[in-house]
Amino acid sequence: MMDQLITIKEAAKILGVSIMTLRRWDESGKLPAIRIGETGHRRYKESEILLLTTSLFSLARRWVLSETPQEPEKDFYCQDSSIFKARFDRMESEIQKIPALQETFSLITSSAGEIGNNSFDHNLGNWPDIPGIFYGYDLTKKIVILADRGRGILKTLQQVRPILSNDSEALKVAFTEKLSGRAEKRGNGLKYVKINAMQGAISLDFQTGNAKLNLPKFATNLNITEATNSFHGCLVLIEF
Repeated sequence: MMDQLITIKEAAKILGVSIMTLRRWDESGKLPAIRIGETGHRRYKESEILLLTTSLFSLARRWVLSETPQEPEKDFYCQDSSIFKARFDRMESEIQKIPALQETFSLITSSAGEIGNNSFDHNLGNWPDIPGIFYGYDLTKKIVILADRGRGILKTLQQVRPILSNDSEALKVAFTEKLSGRAEKRGNGLKYVKINAMQGAISLDFQTGNAKLNLPKFATNLNITEATNSFHGCLVLIEF
């Protein structure tokens, strides 16, 4: 019996990534699609997509979406910033040894470090339930995953921009505007990450609350959409 094929939209929903990310994975060969008809519509085998839900990103996604607070798997759990720094330094050393990344490794690692440190800097003493972050990477697939069950960007930036009313507005401000005040690092640091993507060092999928940002390499503008699921905190996929 032929395996059931699903649309790119259905596959993106199952995996928790954007349609643009799946298109990018298809073009790079990371997750090839099956082309159907004269127009070449992308289709995926449902069984293969479901197998991918056990991936590193899906582990992080299930953790942030869980209604029952619990610590993530030990191998990916950084309860405090000192644990994150130790694991981050190891990743930095490993990436630096990859010849093809000699020109961009510092931009890749500094982007991941900026996002991870933000989670600790802006939730210290205010974690809603589980302190710390989910942090993992796969150098074969060239990805870094970071997630937290913190307050999220909206509540952080409302400290200096009370007029912000939803996650999409907050996400846009964080990546485009220079802020000042106690929460300035979260906004200004993410603009640095955006520049690294626009210069081609990384691509980025970033969700906070119900707002999702897709920022491919060499992007010229932000693509922010509303996510199907919402959670407090942040979930980030960096590709390089």
